[in-house]
Amino acid sequence: MARTITRKAKGVRRQARGASTGRATGGSRTFSARMADLLPFGSEQAHTFLTTLILATALIIAVLVAFYAGVFDMARLRWADMTADAGFEVRHVEVRGIERMSQFAVYERALGERNRAMTMLDLARLRNSLLELPYVQDARVARQLPDGLVVDIIERRPHAVLRENGHLVLIDIEGKRLETVSPAKARGMLVVAGEGVETRVGDLSRLLEAAPELGDQVVEAEWIGNRRWNLTFATGQHLALPQGDDRAAGALASFARLDGTNGLLGGRIASFDMRSPERIYLRVPGRAEQARELQQEGT
Repeated sequence: MARTITRKAKGVRRQARGASTGRATGGSRTFSARMADLLPFGSEQAHTFLTTLILATALIIAVLVAFYAGVFDMARLRWADMTADAGFEVRHVEVRGIERMSQFAVYERALGERNRAMTMLDLARLRNSLLELPYVQDARVARQLPDGLVVDIIERRPHAVLRENGHLVLIDIEGKRLETVSPAKARGMLVVAGEGVETRVGDLSRLLEAAPELGDQVVEAEWIGNRRWNLTFATGQHLALPQGDDRAAGALASFARLDGTNGLLGGRIASFDMRSPERIYLRVPGRAEQARELQQEGT
């Protein structure tokens, strides 16, 4: 019986390595297949998805590196230079709405933006800078292409004059200090005095509305002890009002009626005291001296 001998047969160790490699490869394919089964699409789509994910991640990393390296800032500055060279830079500044305040303070801030590229204008920063000016209640800043900057100012209106430490200061109805003025410039305006009076200007305006016929005749109001008002009229006469907004308004209205019927203002009485709810006290110049003289004569 003839026997056939096969040449180049694999050795035991080679067969073992082959079997081991086969098992490893088969195991790897099995894991990939399982991962592919978890995705809602096929293997080719999974490969495309993973490739896209890797590229997107690399792009994000590159952008972050460029950001921290200042590449974007350099590009922004370069773009600003290009737009400025093309004529898109601030060359003209127009300021509107100024009537009382000095224009120099506004132009000083606005003209600081001249020759700046329009793309580099920080309008919010410029507006906040303008709002720091005492007279500016509000401000609007806008570009006017190709090379203009427009500033619209809403001014605070002087409402009264604050007398403090020998100085006269214009204030608005909110008590905002505007500027120091001379007596000549303050002539004809209501003067207010007293500690903390600038926070009570609005209350004073509402008080005077209780007697509008007297409003033009009140030339000075003093806030006494942080609780009540003393009024001075154009005639030089004084009126002491009681504490409390309602009581003060009622007393002032009563005084206006008495003045209308008896002509109190412009008469001999120097001061009126209405702090008592039931009566009014009057002071006539020289009356106390006359009383003392009569008393001395009687003795």
